Amino acid sequence: MRRRNFVLGALSSFVARPLFAAESGAMSLGAAINKAGRQRMLSQRMAKAFTMLVLGAMPQKAEVLLEQSRRLFESQLAELASIAPGEAIKGALLDLERAWGGYRDVLGRPRTPENLRLVLAESDRTLRAAHLLTGLYEKQAGSTAGHLVNISGRQRMLSQRMAKCFLVEQSGIVSEALRGELDAARRDFVAALRELNQAPENTPEIRVELELANTQWLFFEQALNGRETRELAVRNVATTSERILEVMDGLTGRYEKLVRG
Repeated sequence: MRRRNFVLGALSSFVARPLFAAESGAMSLGAAINKAGRQRMLSQRMAKAFTMLVLGAMPQKAEVLLEQSRRLFESQLAELASIAPGEAIKGALLDLERAWGGYRDVLGRPRTPENLRLVLAESDRTLRAAHLLTGLYEKQAGSTAGHLVNISGRQRMLSQRMAKCFLVEQSGIVSEALRGELDAARRDFVAALRELNQAPENTPEIRVELELANTQWLFFEQALNGRETRELAVRNVATTSERILEVMDGLTGRYEKLVRG
């Protein structure tokens, strides 16, 4: 019953509440991996929301999603500055700050197809910087649990990247490169989900979350393969991408608790 209600609620509760709860206290390495990895996701989520606005798809909700994501990105960037062991991580944080400066600028521009191209370029630049930082935190942790946080957290990004690519195609920007990005993201998501399902570190609680993630992937994949009208296809991808994101964020939080230090 829980799974059924979770799925059926996707359309009605889209961006109805903040997806990520605020945290307090000193940040652990596990939390640093989680938050840096969440920055990767936000880079793609903001581009998804901007694309929705270009398409005129659920514009009020898209504006809320964009603003929530923008605020969270900035607050997490400040939090991550509090745990920067070593020059490599400090340098990576500076690179992410610089990338964010350019991205933030284009996100504030009018929602036009021309500006969408700029948003796409800056979103990927920010993604690369956040990915490098996440990897450095994982290396600092030096554990299998840290790797699982990174892999699970990357699933959040991939969910938003797939949705972004799909919606951008609906906007009329069609290219072999864009299709290749979508296909690669799908392959990476499936491979990582398989790795997570097989991880010996999984607790009973994690296995329950993984079962839900597996189910949500089926719904999201169905939406990506949809043959509905453009309006319905856009809506389905936008909403199911948020649902699988919510599941993967909860799962990443559970893996974070396995990290020591």
